[in-house]
Amino acid sequence: MKHVITFVILFGSAYTLSAQQKMDMSDTSKHHHMMMKDTPKSKMKKKMNMPKKDDGMGGMDMSDTSKHHHMMMKDTAKSKMKKKMNMPKKDDGMSGMDMSGGSMDKMDMMSSAQSKNLPMNRDGSGTSWLPDASPMYAIMLHGGKWMYMLHGNISLRYTNQDFTGKGSRGGKKVDAPNWFMGMAQRPVGKNGLLSLNLMMSLDPLTEQGYGYPLLFQTGESWHGVPLVDRQHPHDLFSEVAANYTYAFSKKTDLSLYVGYPGEPAIGPVAFMHRPSAMSNPDAPISHHWSDATHITFGVATLGFRYDQFKIEASSFTGREPDENRYDFDKPRFDSWSTRLDYNPSSNWALQVSHAFIKSPEALAPEKNIYRTTASATYSLPLGMDKTFNATALWGLNKTPGHQGDNSALLEGDIRIKKLDLYTRFEFVQKTTEELNLNSIIYGDNTIFPVNAITLGFNYDLFKIGPLNLAAGGQLTYYGLDSKLTSLYGSNPMGGEVFLRLYPRL
Repeated sequence: MKHVITFVILFGSAYTLSAQQKMDMSDTSKHHHMMMKDTPKSKMKKKMNMPKKDDGMGGMDMSDTSKHHHMMMKDTAKSKMKKKMNMPKKDDGMSGMDMSGGSMDKMDMMSSAQSKNLPMNRDGSGTSWLPDASPMYAIMLHGGKWMYMLHGNISLRYTNQDFTGKGSRGGKKVDAPNWFMGMAQRPVGKNGLLSLNLMMSLDPLTEQGYGYPLLFQTGESWHGVPLVDRQHPHDLFSEVAANYTYAFSKKTDLSLYVGYPGEPAIGPVAFMHRPSAMSNPDAPISHHWSDATHITFGVATLGFRYDQFKIEASSFTGREPDENRYDFDKPRFDSWSTRLDYNPSSNWALQVSHAFIKSPEALAPEKNIYRTTASATYSLPLGMDKTFNATALWGLNKTPGHQGDNSALLEGDIRIKKLDLYTRFEFVQKTTEELNLNSIIYGDNTIFPVNAITLGFNYDLFKIGPLNLAAGGQLTYYGLDSKLTSLYGSNPMGGEVFLRLYPRL
């Protein structure tokens, strides 16, 4: 519970600042109203001529009092424009964030970190793209030349994997998977843009070193033993990154992204940042086939955009984070990746990517992986506080000299006011080594197909400042190879109930 309080304090601080801005604007508005009241109506009407048809506003003559009144209105309008913002409406193809109410000139709105000429709704994790119509659950702040965004998620829950007790590999836990992120952005000259990202997680405290139970999940280790049927915790510092973009024109940009840690150009938007997956507290069991490199200690990515296409290349550290979740691992820059993004419309984001990842697992340092992914993400605003989001994803891990292992994921989420319904289907091929099985019994490099289907919901209970507190639950059904029933039972199920705290639209 202390971690929930910490999360509330962080976002509460942002809300307090936003409220103070509103108080300042209220004082300005009252002063403006008094000035108007004290000015006699006769002076307002005395010397005003309607503009002529052929000279625009050139024919207007104003008295000193009306000029002063005009200046007050202009100054007040500027103040409101700087201190209040609204996201574009559905008609703009960008349903999403309510940024403190009021209106703001488009010139002062936060843009994409990768381009001054793209909307911020396009930003996913790292340098990945979402559809422009994606909802944005975040808090916006504005100060001087800098614009700020805060967002995150925490799910206080009880989870029980294999609650029917069919096998021996299940587990249960009370925990709180979480993450929170801050972004700062400012222009640099006429064509430049600088963005700074900080993402943190209290997983090392709430999940501890061995993570949380999740049947058929694999990847990373604890105390020198592979983590199997458990999702590893994320590092305290999950992203510390900077991005500089230079716009040659409205259609072309060159960008440089560096992170320690950061996310290279491989795979789709990481699961916790996908609108189709945000409501689900669990990571996909195909996580290490698609977006597991979202925390990499040492990343440099160069990207070039032409209109709705972007090509990127990254150099990064192949080794996954070590067991110490509080430190900064050694940067190696021994791996590479490339990705092509294409957004054909405001509702779609497509990507295909390929990477060479050197020695990702510390327990198998000689093993290198070639990873290939392709994905399609769809977002459709349906009205006020109504939106539909979906992602289709394929991933392939190939080790030299061995057959490739495939994964496929299809997930969807529909929000209707306070109610959020979501689902996820996964197919993934897990090997004897991945599941840490006895090779004498199960064979060397045997591939076991696994299916998982999840159905869940969230319902917003009430508001806490700029946040929503929602209650929810989900069930997951697993289909597995008959050879694994002695360990997992026949078609085990997992379930959980939770309270979720997150920023409002």
